Amino acid sequence: MKESLARTLGLRSTISLVVGGIIGSAIFMKPALMASQLGSAWLLVSVWILAGGISFLGAVTNSEAAAMIPETGGQYIFFQHMYGDFIAFLYGWSAFAVFNTAGVASIAYVFSIYAEYFIHLPRLPKEAEHIVHLYFPGIGTIYPLENIGVKGLTIILVWALTFVNYRSTQMGDRVQILFSFLKVAAIIFLVVGIFVFGKGSFAHFNHPSPYSGWPLAFAIVAATSGAFWGYDGWNNITFVAGEIKNPQRTLPLGISIGLLITIGIYILMSLAYIYVMPIDAIAHSSFVGSDAASHAFGFGAGALIALMVILSTFGCTNGNILATARVTFAMARENRFFASIGKIHPTFKTPGNALLLHAVWTTLLILSGSFDMLTDTLVFVSWLFYALGAAGVMVLRKKWPDVPRPYKTWGYPFAPLLFIFSACIFLVMTLFNDIKNYIDGNTPLINSLFGLALTLLGIPFYFYFKKKNADQSG
Repeated sequence: MKESLARTLGLRSTISLVVGGIIGSAIFMKPALMASQLGSAWLLVSVWILAGGISFLGAVTNSEAAAMIPETGGQYIFFQHMYGDFIAFLYGWSAFAVFNTAGVASIAYVFSIYAEYFIHLPRLPKEAEHIVHLYFPGIGTIYPLENIGVKGLTIILVWALTFVNYRSTQMGDRVQILFSFLKVAAIIFLVVGIFVFGKGSFAHFNHPSPYSGWPLAFAIVAATSGAFWGYDGWNNITFVAGEIKNPQRTLPLGISIGLLITIGIYILMSLAYIYVMPIDAIAHSSFVGSDAASHAFGFGAGALIALMVILSTFGCTNGNILATARVTFAMARENRFFASIGKIHPTFKTPGNALLLHAVWTTLLILSGSFDMLTDTLVFVSWLFYALGAAGVMVLRKKWPDVPRPYKTWGYPFAPLLFIFSACIFLVMTLFNDIKNYIDGNTPLINSLFGLALTLLGIPFYFYFKKKNADQSG
């Protein structure tokens, strides 16, 4: 019998992993773009609520499968039961090749960007940055040497936190609990400071949207897409389900509480921004968090908000590194990936090889592109599988009608259907916008197609491992 990972994570750890895995840099970066798209204070707040509500529907739907099948590997294991080996493998492959590793890369990338507030990171001349490039027909061009100083620090952070989690899951867990607590405490401090000391006005909330009809609908869809990235990562806790104590109760409760805490924090932050800055000022702010803090605390507030973002992204990077390598680990344990990746470290009792492999691939993704490229790529692919996961819960209701369900999806079947419909709208709009931006010359890469291409690269690997298993069993 194969050795199993120890169940060491309780409810507090589960909640901290959910909160820490979601809250990174989005609330400090996305409100400006969303404000420019919406032109209304109340719509800005409403979109954060809408996106949080849709994400919550996905979470409560996903929790049914998580409580039924509390095994390390999460969604990969769920897809095996829902759709069979092929879809499960493509999910596991894309988790490794796209959204899990790119998620770690993008969050760590923001850590390094904000570190430049305190230290100067080197950068090559523009001409030198473009000497080395990779062109993908029909997709675009990648420039590995762009912003090499930021990329270098990002790589160092990824490897440092990989080492922490390589040595001990409990050590990584303690780091996560500490930084999740400090992150939430710092955000609450900023919100309270803005409302108590900020020279704001509730009149800022009275600015109506300049749009109506279909233009307003498209503006809401576009802004909601940005907010979805802010909530991305809510399902990462299922990747470590096999290491959670009493998972049938702890998983659904931890996911729900963690996501509700995140929604509350995002709403409070948005209200604080609007209180001290009119919607037009938010729309034209490059660092809306720093500008809002300046209104509350005056000189030096920029350094304060930079420290908050560094703190936030550090904890978020750690949470994602701890959780995401478990999918690749689970695939290897099922003989659907390289066998060495499924080995448990003999001393540290962690999925050490899987963590190292993820760190190597994350490094390559960091070198491949910018923050925006990484986020656009990962969100598109992850939401494709989010929709499949919600549909899969309905599939299991048909396939396993008599299997005990410790937790049942609230509002079934309307909750999963509404989530699937919302995810499909998001995917169509994102693909349309990516292609349009590439044609207009706004981006060097069609990010969603790049993510799909990396996902489809997994198909030959699927048949390779299938043949290998057949030969061994024969």
